[in-house]
Amino acid sequence: MSGSPPTPRILETALYAEDLDAAKDFYGRILALETVTEVSGRHVFFRLAGSMLLIFNPTVAALGPRPGTLPVPPHGASGPGHVCFAAGAEGLETWRLRFAAEDIVIEADFHWPNGARSLYVRDPAKNSVEVSSPALWGFSHP
Repeated sequence: MSGSPPTPRILETALYAEDLDAAKDFYGRILALETVTEVSGRHVFFRLAGSMLLIFNPTVAALGPRPGTLPVPPHGASGPGHVCFAAGAEGLETWRLRFAAEDIVIEADFHWPNGARSLYVRDPAKNSVEVSSPALWGFSHP
């Protein structure tokens, strides 16, 4: 077989949170992500444009599949994770105002040397949530 496969894109990413109700409120209500599915005490999944954000209870995800369920291997992480959402310049200001209205502390409002801007907050599980202009990585649109 010759040649390289096409460059992959991220289809899903996962974060971990023991309090899934708080995670659902943060990502669903505050960030306005669409909830696709949830299993009480195990996970809540959100749809984005062309990808998914999966929030798992770390204790349950580490156990692996139960008999008769999908064969997803055990997984997890310890400590705070990180996710970054793309937003244009106007979107970043809207997010700054939204976080302020929800009394969510902005840990950093940073202007990168390349002209990009990032806002950093924490979700209820203390994961680092960044909203940044796509120029951070040389992309031109959110």
